Amino acid sequence: MNIVGDRVILTAVAPVDLDFICDLECDTAIWSFEEHVESDREAVKRKYAEQAESAHHHNFTIRLKKGPTSQPIGLMQMWSYVEHRQSWELGYALLPEYRGNGYGSEAAKLLLNFAFSTLNAHKIVGMCHCGNRASSKLMEAIGMRRQGVFRQELSMNGSWHDQWFYEILAAEL
Repeated sequence: MNIVGDRVILTAVAPVDLDFICDLECDTAIWSFEEHVESDREAVKRKYAEQAESAHHHNFTIRLKKGPTSQPIGLMQMWSYVEHRQSWELGYALLPEYRGNGYGSEAAKLLLNFAFSTLNAHKIVGMCHCGNRASSKLMEAIGMRRQGVFRQELSMNGSWHDQWFYEILAAEL
């Protein structure tokens, strides 16, 4: 499945993408605001293989529409957050050299549209470490609103950190 935007294309994660996904998922610099970064590449491959069989996970590789479209630049994910409430959670990562150019927000908007139109989502949520300004800026750029703070939610490097909670409703898109 492909979701095509003006400058990016979201392609369903396929076996050909797994080396890129492993590089991305295992890079501690990309996930500096996460509690845990997986270091076992085989565990990452197993996770994505299992999720490919699930109707509750949708993983997409972000590719540039123009230029070397075979080269992935990031990852967009949507997974069931609270199934009976039709709530889904958004996740993403973009290679550092492609940040700040609007590719992430375009890809996230495409995924929101997919979730609301195809998955019949009622609500999309997203969460980020309170210090992750780039992530909070992206969620706000796509129309999500910060709804609250999970105080001392994340345990990292021997201390507790707050996490921001964002959401957008289908009626707001």
